[in-house]
Amino acid sequence: MERMTREPLPLRLAQRSLARTRSGTPRQKHAAKGKKRRRLHGGAQGSGAPCGERNGSYRHGLYTREAIAERRALRALIRGLREDARGALSALDAISGVKPSRARS
Repeated sequence: MERMTREPLPLRLAQRSLARTRSGTPRQKHAAKGKKRRRLHGGAQGSGAPCGERNGSYRHGLYTREAIAERRALRALIRGLREDARGALSALDAISGVKPSRARS
């Protein structure tokens, strides 16, 4: 069934806002261009708190974009090293034929 509306096609195909009504259902209007919300719900240009120390609640920088990206990179590196170690151990097991006891932590 085709929706009967006077909205132009580009507006009908635009991404809907992620804002919620008071009852918890999603808003039906479109989001602001390049944003996830309507301009009335935080999608306006310049809306939101300033970044970094200009924000009044800045304390230590633990949750800055840079710190989060650094932790993600470190976790990815550790994950890769663990996979490499598992691969080396399985290759060693295949060569020796004896399975060494491994301490699990």
